[in-house]
This record gives sequence, C-alpha cells and structure tokens, in this order.
Amino acid sequence: MQEFVYYNPGGLDFPLDEAIFVAKTIEETKDANFLISNTSEVDSEVSADEIDFYIRNSKDSISDKINNVYKLYEIAAIKFDNAQDITYTQKVGNKLLLVANKEDAKNFISSVEPKEFDMYQISEDIIKSISGHIGNLSVVVDDEGKDVTLKVDQIVWFNVKELGLKQSGSFDPTTSSINEVIQTLRKNIEEYEYKKITTYDANICQYHERREEVCGRCEDVCPTTAIIKIDDRKHLEFSQIDCHGCGGCISICPSGALEYAPITRNSIYEMAQEFRNKIPLIVPDKMNISALDIELEENVLPFKIDGEKFLHETSFLTILQESGSQVIFYTDFLSKGSKDAIRILNDIYEKKYAKKAIFVAMNEEELKEAMQNANLIEGSHFSYNQEDERKREAFAVRLSGLVGSDDLGVVKTGENVHYAKVNINQDNCTLCLSCVGACNVDALKAYPEDNTLRLNPSICTGCGYCELSCPEKDCLTIEQDIIELNPKWFLERVVAKDELFACVECGKEFATKKSIEKIAGIMGPIFANDPIKQRTLYCCENCKPKVMFANDAVRNQRV
Repeated sequence: MQEFVYYNPGGLDFPLDEAIFVAKTIEETKDANFLISNTSEVDSEVSADEIDFYIRNSKDSISDKINNVYKLYEIAAIKFDNAQDITYTQKVGNKLLLVANKEDAKNFISSVEPKEFDMYQISEDIIKSISGHIGNLSVVVDDEGKDVTLKVDQIVWFNVKELGLKQSGSFDPTTSSINEVIQTLRKNIEEYEYKKITTYDANICQYHERREEVCGRCEDVCPTTAIIKIDDRKHLEFSQIDCHGCGGCISICPSGALEYAPITRNSIYEMAQEFRNKIPLIVPDKMNISALDIELEENVLPFKIDGEKFLHETSFLTILQESGSQVIFYTDFLSKGSKDAIRILNDIYEKKYAKKAIFVAMNEEELKEAMQNANLIEGSHFSYNQEDERKREAFAVRLSGLVGSDDLGVVKTGENVHYAKVNINQDNCTLCLSCVGACNVDALKAYPEDNTLRLNPSICTGCGYCELSCPEKDCLTIEQDIIELNPKWFLERVVAKDELFACVECGKEFATKKSIEKIAGIMGPIFANDPIKQRTLYCCENCKPKVMFANDAVRNQRV
C-alpha cells in the first residue's frame, strides 16, 4: 500500500513532499491502494478534506505549506492507526413504517417503486412506544383502545418527534428530502453498517456494581438508547448500533471509564505532538470544513476530529501543552463536559499565563476573531509519554507540569466535571480501609508497611463513595469541586496512621490500636462481669477461641 495520495486535476502551484503521490487524473490512482487521500474521489482508507482546506485557505509561506501538508497526512494516518471503531453490519429487511399525514404520505408513496417496501402507514398520535433498533424495531400503537405491536425494519416519520429519535432507524424527510431518505432506506437494506464508538472499562466506572448510585452521567447525557443503566445490578448496557457518535458521554465520564473509539486518548496524544509550535484549530466533522471559506492566519493548522462532544480536560490540556499554543475550537455546540473543561482550563491558564487557553468560535466571525488573537504561549510546552495512561493520571501529570513550583491558588471545577479533596479526621479513623475498598481509581491507598492511609487528591473523581462507605462518625468528608494549584496537590499524602496492636496472648500484631480500642469500648461494658471475655477483646483470631475454651475447661473441672 502506498500511503499518501494527492489528487487535483488542476495541479498545485507548489511541490509536495516526495512521500505523497500526486495525481492529476483518477486513472493514475487506480493501480495502488492508498491509506490517506485528500478527497473521497480517490479510493483510499481515509479521506482527509482538511488537506485541501488548508492548501486553499492558509496564509503560510510556500515552504511552510509543503511541510504542513505532509504533517496533515501524518496526522490523519495516526488517527487511522489508533482508531478502535470496529465496523459491524446489521441485516435490514424491507418492512417500513410511514408516519405522516395524508398529503405527506401521498407524496412519499408516489416516490417509491410499487411493492418496494412492505409498508404500514399510521398517524403519529397513536404511537405509544418504540423499542429495538434498525432492522428490528417494535412500535406499539393504540388500535381503538388495544395495544398492537408493529414489527418493522425502518421508520419514515415526517417532522419526527423525540420518541422517534431514541433508536436507530428513524428518518425525517423534512430535514433533507423525500428522495434522499428513500436512497438511504434502499442503501440500508443492501447493507447497514455501524461502528463501535465507545470502549468501556468497568473496573474504574463510578456506577458499576456500587451499592448506591453515585454516578450515571453518561446515560443522562445520551440522546439515544445507546447507554442504559440497569439499576438493580448497577450495570451499564451499551447499544453501539443506536449510538450517534457524538461523544458526550466521554467528556462527562469522571474516571475515563468510557473512551472514544474513533479517536482515543493515545491518538490525541500522538496527533497533538505533530502540532508543536503550531496553533491547533479543532474542527469537528459536522462543521463541514470543505464548505468553510475563510483565510487561515499564519501558523494555524486544522485539527480534524469526528464527534463534537468527546473532548475533555485531559484531551484539551494534551493539545495545549504539546503544541505550546492557545487552541481554537470551531463548533456550533458544546457538550456539558467539554464546556466545563474549557472553563476550568481557561481559569487555570489565566492564573498561570494571564492568557486564555481555548477560544471557542461558534460562527465564522468568531473564528476570524479567534485566529487574530490566538498565539503560541511561551513556556507552556510540556510533553511526556502518556500512552495508555488513565484520563485522571494523565491530567494530573500534565497539570503538575504546568503548576511547577508555583502556588496559583484554587480553581473551582463544576457542575459536570468534578474534582474533590478528601478530608479525614485522623482521630476518628480506625484504618478499617472501607474507603480504600470503595475507591476504584486508587486515589486512596493503604500502606501496610507503615500502617498508613494515603491520598492523592489529583486523581480523585469526587464520586463520594468513600464517604458513603466510611463506618465512622465525623471521620471522612469530601470538599467538592476544587483543584488546588500547588505542588502538594499532586503528591500522595498521609491522611491517617496508627500503631498495630499485639495480641495479649501470643504477641502477634493483628489489628490497629484504635480499632481494638473502639471494639473494647463498645463491648467492654457488656463483658464487665466476665474478665475472660474482656481479655478476648484483646486477642487475635487464633487466641480468642483458645482463651474461651480453656476457661470452659476449668469451669467443667470445678463442676
């Protein structure tokens, strides 16, 4: 496979890197398999329209353009190599539900071939529920007071209501045209393809198998039935076929248990390295970069992404630090997670550099203004190998590099992106370690070698499960939604410590001193008239029954 091809019938007024095959006719591309091309007209694995967008609009010098065009090919290849969005297919039949008034129904039916679809026609007011997915949809309708279930493969719904947008397989001609919808229906019957958009690590999920619900934000923001909470088991179920690919669940996930398969954290890291000393212009695919006619200021390089909502604080900070520049995000919508992340990073950068980190441009005028204001930030470049790092750990290391030895005060996190500080009253802590068992992101750890409980606040998700699990009164509390921008925040610190208690019989250390004292304080008064039982309170698990049996033997001899 030859990796890179550039096709343009009109040619270019400057040369490209020799690694890029340049073609003026489609015939020249027929005898090779290409990885990256600049246009969908060429048969290749990836079509990167940001290449032509850059060539057409950039004000860079010719020499910079030559280098940057090659960079854009490399960046597209990195994204392809790291993608985990496996493609699946779904069998789709020709059973169709048409939801329309008489006039719309007449126009639609006259546009399809006779008997092309096995079609039901209904009005929307009788629809009670819809479940399943494309190729296997169940629509419950009210038929004169009786529930009837219609089994269909696809739905055409004029002016579709929210009920019809939860599952895959519903199409609204009013958002495009009747002919376009018909073409889509036909194509789906031939072969409906969908991709795996999310990967999931249950081990660090803040919902999975918790006794009480402390998270579930991914389902809250999902616009479809792609994520469902099974509350009786505290499990998440994923329907990749119903996923729109927006990525809103990724940016809202506190621990990084959810990952965006088309552009992983590793991919963001490797791509960002290519932007060193460049100003990244992040553009989601939905913004249609090919139709964007705007001059790119010098040193601005497009950073093309798929979904518009998956970028979180770690993604943004990686791009910021690897480029050493302010970042421009051109989008017409901000997800809850991305919006919080941008605000947090802007607050941090204002404290450190007295500059904004990320410019959000929601239209062309704002984009022009952002490009006028965005610049490299001296001293902001920071790089480290974060491959396969968790979301929180990577953010902590990067933020630590930004803070350095400074004390920049406190930044508030927010409604959707949470960081927190666990406070432990050492006098009341018995080192039962329930909190350690509750923390699945390793923010709280036990060290048996010195009998300490330690906290790394920089990776705490603020879920609150440790607070719910702590059995002691006035022992563990959580200070929500803060990040302390000083070196100590990123260090593991001792929050509780105790001595081990030695068994009064054999001398084996078997529990902490405070835990034994607590149990003795509760049970001592109950055993006040039995010195042997009182003694067992200070015995290990092996000696306790021995003491009790020995005492019973003496009593039996006396009898």
